[in-house]
Amino acid sequence: MSTLKINQNRRQFLKSTALAGGGLFLSFNLFSQNGSEDIKVQSGEADLINFNSYLSIHPDGTVTIYSPNPEVGQGIKTSFPMIIAEELDMDWAKINVVQAPLDTKRFERQVAGGSRSTPHSWKRLREAGASARNLLLQVAASEWKVPIDQLTTSKGKVWHQASGKSQHYGAFAAAASKLTLPKEIALKDPSKFHTIGTWVKGVDNLDVFTGKPIYGMDFYKPGMVHAMVVRAPAFGLKLKSVDSAAVKSMPGIIDVVSFNNRVAVVGKSTWEIMKARKELKIEWEKERDLESSSGHDQILTEMIQTGKMEARRTEGDVDQAFKQAVKIVESEFQCPFISHSPMEPMNFYADVKEDSAELVGSTQNPESARNGVAKLLNLAPEKVSVVISRMGGGFGRRLNSDFALEAAELSKLIKSPVKVTWSREDDMTAGIYRPACKYKFRAGLDKDGKMIAFHLRAAGMNSGNPARENNFPVGAIDNLLVESSDFKSAITTGPWRAPITNFLAGAEQIFFDEVAEAAGKDPVTMRLEWIAKAKANPVGKVLYEPDRFKSVIDLVAEKSQWFKKKKGVFKGFSVYFSHSTYVAQVAEVVKVKGKPVVKKVYCAVDCGILVNQSGALNQIVGSVVDGMGHAMFAKLTFKDGAPEQTNFNSYRIIRMGEIPEVEVHFVKNTLDPTGLGEPALPPTSGAVGNALYRATGIRFRNQPFIDNEGGEQIIS
Repeated sequence: MSTLKINQNRRQFLKSTALAGGGLFLSFNLFSQNGSEDIKVQSGEADLINFNSYLSIHPDGTVTIYSPNPEVGQGIKTSFPMIIAEELDMDWAKINVVQAPLDTKRFERQVAGGSRSTPHSWKRLREAGASARNLLLQVAASEWKVPIDQLTTSKGKVWHQASGKSQHYGAFAAAASKLTLPKEIALKDPSKFHTIGTWVKGVDNLDVFTGKPIYGMDFYKPGMVHAMVVRAPAFGLKLKSVDSAAVKSMPGIIDVVSFNNRVAVVGKSTWEIMKARKELKIEWEKERDLESSSGHDQILTEMIQTGKMEARRTEGDVDQAFKQAVKIVESEFQCPFISHSPMEPMNFYADVKEDSAELVGSTQNPESARNGVAKLLNLAPEKVSVVISRMGGGFGRRLNSDFALEAAELSKLIKSPVKVTWSREDDMTAGIYRPACKYKFRAGLDKDGKMIAFHLRAAGMNSGNPARENNFPVGAIDNLLVESSDFKSAITTGPWRAPITNFLAGAEQIFFDEVAEAAGKDPVTMRLEWIAKAKANPVGKVLYEPDRFKSVIDLVAEKSQWFKKKKGVFKGFSVYFSHSTYVAQVAEVVKVKGKPVVKKVYCAVDCGILVNQSGALNQIVGSVVDGMGHAMFAKLTFKDGAPEQTNFNSYRIIRMGEIPEVEVHFVKNTLDPTGLGEPALPPTSGAVGNALYRATGIRFRNQPFIDNEGGEQIIS
C-alpha cells in the first residue's frame, strides 16, 4: 500500500468547505506538480477562488465531480470519476459528473491532447477520493465511539461490522467538513480495486444516443444570429473585392461582412445563409506562389536527397560504419497532407461586448482559445469566459483556435452574439492539415546480419521537427544519425492524431521488415535482439523501458501465433512506443477473390493500470481503424494552392465493410496509467503494410497505400 503525505500549510490542493445545504466539499488540484503533498481542509462558506477541481458529497450521499478536461470522445468524463469513486469506495450509481468551464485559476492543462489527461491526473484524483473517505471515517468513528480501524467503507457507506451499524456518506458529510486531515492517508493497493479496471459505460452515452444537445453544433442562445464564412479558395490568395448587393436582399439575410481576408454572411438560419453565400460575387488575387502537390513532391525529394539537415541525434561514427557494412538497405517513404475530418465540423459561439467576451463551443484547448481572443480584442484574459461543450471528434484539429477567433472577430464587427458554423467543405478545404513528410532510411549490416549503422533523413512541410530522434531503435544501435529539415509552406498544418509518429512509425516498421529480410532474420526475433541490446548495453540515453517493449512483443506473438504458419494467412508485425505507452500489433491478410483483405489485427498494449476497460478497448480499436483507414486511402492533393478533395465523395476514408476484427490484449501490471488516445495508431500502418507485402510481394512505402504501384489490389 502506498502512503499519501499531507502538508496542511500548503494550498495547491486547497480547501474543502461545507456546502450551503450541508455536506463535504473537497477541492483538489488535478495538475499540481507536488502531487500528494498539498491538501488543506477548513470549514466555512464555499470560496471557489483559486480552486482547481471539486468533489462534493451531498447530504443524500450523491457525489458530484467537476471534470476540467474537454471531452472529445476519449472518455475522460467517465474515467476521472471512476478514479475518485475507487478511493472513495463510492457507489458508482450515485456519481454525478459535470463538465467544468475554463478556469485557469483553478486548473492547469485543461487540454484534450497528447494522451496526457489521465497520466497527469491519476494521483491527484486518487488523493482526492482517499482524503474525503478519511474525513468521513473520522466522523463515523467519533459519532459511533469506535476505533477508526474497526470501520470499513463500501458503496458509499461506512460500516461497523461488530455492531452491525452502517450509514451512507451524506450523513457524515457536514461534520466531516469541519475536520482536519491527518498527516498520512493510505491509498488503496491496486489489488483491492473494485471500480478501476472494470467495464463502465460512458456517462454521456444516453445523451449521445438520444440526441440530447450536448455538442457545440447544438448550442443555441436566444438573440444570437448565425453566420457562415467564405474563405480564400486557395492558399496564397487574398481578397480583392466583394459584390454582395443581391445577397443582402435574400430572405433571412441580415448582413454581409468582410474581415481578415474573409467574407461572412450573417442571417437568421444556417440554411438561408448557406444558400446566400453561394450567390456572393468575390474576386481574389494572388498574394504568393500557389503550391501544387507535384511541387510538394519535388521539394520533399530534393530536401531528402541533397537538402541541408539539422542533426537531431548522433551516436558513434555512422559514416565509418557504413563503409564497413557488408550490405546496405535503403528506402524512401512519403505521406501526403490529410484532413482531420471530425464528424462535427468546426463551429463556435461568441458574444463580444465592449469589455468582455463569452465563448461557447467545441475546443480541445480552451485556454488557447481564450488567450487568442483576449489578444485579438485587447482584453484581459479574465474578461473572456469559455464554456466547453462535448466534441464530435477533433483528432488534434480543435487544438487550434482559428474558428474561435473567427467567431469573436465577427461578433465584435456586427455587435451581436453570433454562432459561426462551418460546412463539411469548409472543414476540409480551409486547413488545418497533417503535414506532408518524406523519409529516407539507411541501414548497414555486417556479415552476420547485425545492423551496425542506422541513418534517418526526415523532411516535412510545416511539421516543425518531422523526426523523433529519441524513439526506438535509438539505444540499440552503436552508430546512428537522425536528422531533419522543414519547409515553410503556405498550406496550414497542425497536430493530427499522434503527431508525426502517425506516419513515421509505419514507415520505420516497414523499413525494419526490409532490414530483417535482408539479414535473413524473423522480424519479431530481430526486434527482440535489438531490445535485448538496449537493455544490456544501451547506447546513449534511452527513454523507453526495454522490458515493457519486450512484454508487448511477446504477448502479441503469443496471441497471434506469430511463429506458427496459417494456411492462406499472411502476417505483418509492428511495434512502437509513444505517449509513454507500448503497443505491438500483428495484422492478418487473406485473399478474397484474388485480392488481399485485412481480416484481423491483434494488438498488445502496456499502458499501466487500466482505468476503464470499455474506454480503453474503444480507444485501441478506434486507433487501429483510424490508422489503417488513413494509411490505405486518405490524401489531400493541391492544384494551384487549392485542395482537390472537398468532401467525402472525393476524400476516401475507410468503409464499414473494410474494418477488420481487432483483438486487444493488455499487459497486466500495477504501474501508473499512461496515454491511450493515440499510441495504438502509429504502429497500425506498419503491421498492415508488412502483411500486405507478404500477400502481394509489394512494399507499400507511400501513403495512401492505394497509390502505390499495385495498390489497386487492395481496393475492395
